This record gives sequence, structure tokens and C-alpha cells, in this order.
Amino acid sequence: MDGMSGPHVIRGSVSLPEAELVWRFSRSSGPGGQHVNTTDTAVELRFDLARTEALPEVWKRRALERLAGRLTGGVVTVRASEHRSQWRNRESAAVRLAALLAEATAPPPRPRRPTRIPRGINERRLREKKQRSDTKRGRSPKNWD
Repeated sequence: MDGMSGPHVIRGSVSLPEAELVWRFSRSSGPGGQHVNTTDTAVELRFDLARTEALPEVWKRRALERLAGRLTGGVVTVRASEHRSQWRNRESAAVRLAALLAEATAPPPRPRRPTRIPRGINERRLREKKQRSDTKRGRSPKNWD
């Protein structure tokens, strides 16, 4: 793993544990000439979300619930093959996984408190609508007999 840029932070002091990441490499599809046929540049990064000890229990439960449709046996998988170098694809996959987990573990938004529209604002809106209507009515031809 030499050369990889530091730990990929999910949020706060929690980061992806390098020991729990499972990397798989394969040949990329698409253009690239002979290079693409000889090197394993596509990257598949797997992270066992169900068994990890790196995330707080609340975060783990939240992530398992939100990513349920994307998990296979409690494991989340991210593929990256947009770059021609394996190293850049590894970086891309790790960053994408960290972003995915950050979004999945984020606290739910605060519930919206309904507010009333002040009466003055509503009256002003209706008054302006009436003025606009009168202006347009004044433009139309009356009875031009």
C-alpha cells in the first residue's frame, strides 16, 4: 500500500481502516491500446460494513439501513476504472468509498417546523396580483364598435 495518500477520513476522527479494505484488480475495458490488455488497472474495493469495528455502532446501524440495496452480504463494493493507472484508480475507489460512507452515516436532517405565512405578505401578494390583472385588462381592446 506504499504511496497511497493517507487515511481516508469518513467524518471527524473516523477513517477507513486499511486492514479491513479488500482490493481486487482486473483488466479495464475500453480504449487504451496494448497497455490496457497487459495491466490490471481496474480496481474493486470491498469493505465489510456488517463486521467492521471501525465505525461507531450508531453509524454502522445507520449505514447498513441506508445502503441496504447496495450491500451484498453486508459488504459494500466500489469499482473504479476511469483512469489508466492502477494507483489513481485505487485512490479514486478509496475516496468514493469514504464519501459513500460519510453520506450513509450522516445524521438525519432536523425535522422541518411548519411556519405560517404572515397575513401582510399574503395581502401584498394578492394586491400586486390585482394591480397586474388591472394593467393587463387595460391593454385589451374594449368594445371597438
